[in-house]
Order: sequence, then structure tokens, then C-alpha cells
Amino acid sequence: MRPVGPAKTRAAARRVIANVSTVVIGQERTIELLFVALLCRGHVLLEDVPGTGKTTLAKALASSLDCTFGRIQFTPDLLPSDVTGVGVYNQREQTFVFRPGPIFNQVILADEINRAGPRTQSALLEAMQERQVSTEGATRPLPEPFLVLATQNPIDLEGTFPLPEAQLDRFLMRLSVGYPEAEEERAILRRYRDDDPLVGLQPVLTVPELLELERACREVMVHADIEAYIVALARATRASEELALGLSPRGTLALYRAAQALAACRGRGYVTPDDVQELVQPVVAHRVMLTAQRRFQGMRINEVLAAILSEVPVPVEERWSVPDAAGSETTGTA
Repeated sequence: MRPVGPAKTRAAARRVIANVSTVVIGQERTIELLFVALLCRGHVLLEDVPGTGKTTLAKALASSLDCTFGRIQFTPDLLPSDVTGVGVYNQREQTFVFRPGPIFNQVILADEINRAGPRTQSALLEAMQERQVSTEGATRPLPEPFLVLATQNPIDLEGTFPLPEAQLDRFLMRLSVGYPEAEEERAILRRYRDDDPLVGLQPVLTVPELLELERACREVMVHADIEAYIVALARATRASEELALGLSPRGTLALYRAAQALAACRGRGYVTPDDVQELVQPVVAHRVMLTAQRRFQGMRINEVLAAILSEVPVPVEERWSVPDAAGSETTGTA
């Protein structure tokens, strides 16, 4: 079998972005980052107001990848078994038969995740972390690929259970769809005037191809200088006087792997500082926390991260695609 090169990953990413963009207009960067999350085996928190196309985006992505799709509407009375599944008694066989819950799909939309209680949130987040469900005395693996797109409304906080920092850390990225530009909104009106374009959306990438690309991303080279740069950024968040909580080692690894996948999607077999810098906001912002004083003063986390990016020295030697003497540029950990 021929190895998968960056050019193939870039071509696949372009096909997926173009296909989803026929349904979700003006969100090319968001779609690319969702594809990056898939290649990293990560999950995404979509934080935005209702009506911006989060559900349509998730469905279009699943259709483009020929993946099964499941939607879970989180409410205060939702039970963990409503997510994971439950055993149902079969009177004819006189035994319990496990009925899988919606978590046993490949692309999951966890709508308004902060409206469910902590136990239900934990059931979902355990499945995200372990990629398996333990119920009825048995452990059942979840399908591959497995992507959770969780949404929460940042405005309406009544009757919600905000995700604590330890649970937020399980998400590879936090993204915001945002409102479209005027021309994009006009294009949406024209696109949806006669029919829903989601109905006839065809897959452009198969699941085996996606899993092959996922494995290939681990082979993207990260030079020792880039590794040191990622670690320096992480340590700078921990030393910042504006932050009460810095980036965890899990977050450092997430930034490392996301940079590998982004480089592959851009058609390169090596990571550059630009890849890392572009991913700092979506990968790091939800994993750190401002001090109480800075929150009271109205400071924003994005401002702190921008200052850190400007202060941490950037590797300047253009040799990131060349192995270093110690050979530590080798691929990311599997």
C-alpha cells in the first residue's frame, strides 16, 4: 500500500470543505478546523447563539464523510442511559438485550450540553475520552471515527450547568460559527429558497480513507525547535499573572497534534510556527482561566493569549522540514 502523503490529505480536506460549503456558507475555516479535529481524534465545543447553523454543519460534515449521525438534545431531565443506552427485557428470550443509545454514532451533535446535569455530562465526556461505554456489566467500543460536536449558548445561562474546567479540557477545540456577512446571508437565502441542499448531499470521503488520513497525520514532522516553541507557549500560560489556570500537558499535546493535522491539510509534511500560532486561540482559550481580578476588570482570555504569542520567541530558522541532529523531529506520539 502506498503511504498517504500531505498532498492527498490536502486534496481530501479541500473536497470536504467544498462539499460542506454547498450547505453551510461562509464557514470554510470552521469546516477546516472540524476536519483537523477529526484527524486528531478530538472533539469540538461550538459556542454560539441559536440559529447560526451548528446542527446543519454537523449533519453536512457527517454526510460528506459517509458517517452515521446522531443528535442528542440535552435537557435537565436527560439521564445518562438516554445517552449511552439501556438494557431492555426480552420476554420471549427471558433475558436483557442492550439497546444502544445515540452515542453509538460516528458524528454526534450534543445540543446545549450545559442544560443537562453533571451526571449526564460526565457520561458523554467519559465516552469522548475513553471511546467506549461501560453499561450492563459490559464494555462496548464506540465506532470509528468518533466526533462529538457539543454546543452551548453563551448568552442564555438560566437553567444551565456550566462545564467545569476539567471537562472543558476534554475538548480539542472551542469554535464559534458567528453571524454571516451580508453577502453570505443573501447567498443563504438564495441557496435555501427552493429546497434544503442538505437532502441531496453526497459523501466525498469514505470512512476507511478518513482513518488512513488520520494515521498519516501522526507522521507529519515536528522539528525540535517547534516542539520547544509549543512547550514554551504552554509554560508561558502557567507563568502568566493574568491567568489562574494555565495550559495542561493534555492541552500541550492537543496543540501539538492539531498542528500536525493542520500542516497536513495545508499540504505540508512538517509543522511551522504559523500552524501553531493559528491554533492557539481555538485549542488553548477554553483550557485556561483568568484570575478573578482580571475577570472583574473585563480582560479577555484572547487578549492574554495574543500577548503571550507576541512575547514568546518564535523559531526563525527555516529548517523545520529538515531532521535535526538528534532526530527528535520525528513524528508525533501515536
